[in-house]
Amino acid sequence: MLEYDRKKLGQYLKDVREGAHFTQADVSGKLGYTSPQFISNIERGISVVPLKTLARMVNIYKVNPETVVKLILESQRKLLRDRLTKGK
Repeated sequence: MLEYDRKKLGQYLKDVREGAHFTQADVSGKLGYTSPQFISNIERGISVVPLKTLARMVNIYKVNPETVVKLILESQRKLLRDRLTKGK
């Protein structure tokens, strides 16, 4: 299972959304959702963003996908390191 820091990714997605001058309602509409609550939950780290939705958000915000990949991989590296060292 893919694990990452949902809050860190959520904050990044919020920052790029705001930088692209979109509201949560704008993005939810582009993604086909009826309510901006789903976008809010992702940005606050409450909900896991489905990979397909994440890909569409990257496209909507016109950000480099590699930046998102690096963010997730760094987060996974930290989680793995923390879990492996807890056994010491």
